[in-house]
Amino acid sequence: MRIAIIGRTATLLESAQRLVEAGHRITHVITAKPSAEHTVTEADFRTLAEVHGARLLSTATLEADMLIGGADVGVSLNFPTVIEQAAIDALPFGILNAHGGDLPRYRGNACQAWALLRGETRIGLCIHRMVGGDVDAGDIVLRRHLDVTIDARVGEVMAWMQREVPGLFVEAVRLVQQPDARFERQDPAKALRCYPRRPEDGRIDWSADHESILRLINASSEPFAGAFTSYRGDRMVVWRAALVHDGEHHLAVPGQIARIDRDGGAIDVISGRGKLRLLEVEIGGVRAAPAGIVKSTRDRLG
Repeated sequence: MRIAIIGRTATLLESAQRLVEAGHRITHVITAKPSAEHTVTEADFRTLAEVHGARLLSTATLEADMLIGGADVGVSLNFPTVIEQAAIDALPFGILNAHGGDLPRYRGNACQAWALLRGETRIGLCIHRMVGGDVDAGDIVLRRHLDVTIDARVGEVMAWMQREVPGLFVEAVRLVQQPDARFERQDPAKALRCYPRRPEDGRIDWSADHESILRLINASSEPFAGAFTSYRGDRMVVWRAALVHDGEHHLAVPGQIARIDRDGGAIDVISGRGKLRLLEVEIGGVRAAPAGIVKSTRDRLG
C-alpha cells in the first residue's frame, strides 16, 4: 500500500517506520508545527520524507489536492485541525486515525486525562476510519484497552499508547484492504465530547476529597504542567502523591499539614475528605521531597 503520513508526534514517526518494514511505501508526509509536549519537530518529518522520497507538506489545513500523487490510504495521528471529507475521499481507502480514547465515548481532546479524572478502570485506544468535518467519528477498525487504578499517571497511559499505536496501524492497514472486512459502527448517542485542558486546570482545591485530588495530580503530571497549590505564597507543583488510610478522626481546615516525615521525605495533607501523602513537589523550578521544604505542621497549602 502507498501511505500518506499525516500529523505529528514521535509515535507517528515510529508508525511510519513500522509500515515501511511491513512492505508499504510512504508517498506523502504531511505535518504541522508541534505542540510544546512533542519531542519531535517538523525537521524530523522532513527527514522522513527525504529518506523515502515522499512529498513533504507542512500545513495546519489538509486539502484534497495535497494528496494528489498516488497514496492509497492515510495514517493520521495528532493532526492539528479537523480534516474535511474531500481530503479523505482523495484516498481510495480513506484516512485511518489513532485516537487515545474509548470510542464512541471520549471523543476529542485530553481523553486520557479526562478518563483518569472520572475514575475509569480502563482506558481505550482506537484506530478508526475518519469522517470529514467531525471529531473522532467513523467506524472503529481496532480497539485496545489498558486496565488502570487510581494510581495510574497520564504519562504511563500515554507511554502505553505510544507502544501500541505503530503495531495497530500496521494491522489496520492490512484489515482495510480486505474486501469482506466489517468494522464497528459508532453510536453517536453514546459519544462524550472531551474539550482541551489548560495548565490552570491543575489547581488543587483542598476542600475536594482526597481521591479526586489524587486523580487530578495524576492526570496533570508529566508530560503536562502538573497539578499545583501554594505554600507560603510560592507556587508548589505536586508531581507525586498517594492516598493515606490512617483512620484518624480530625477537625481541620482543608490544606492543613498533618504530618511531616523528615526521614522518608513525605508530608500528609488534609483534604475535604481524607488525607493525601505528597511524595514529590517542585518549588522555584527545583524538585524535592516535600518534607525538606515544608517547615511546620502549623502550615497549610493552598
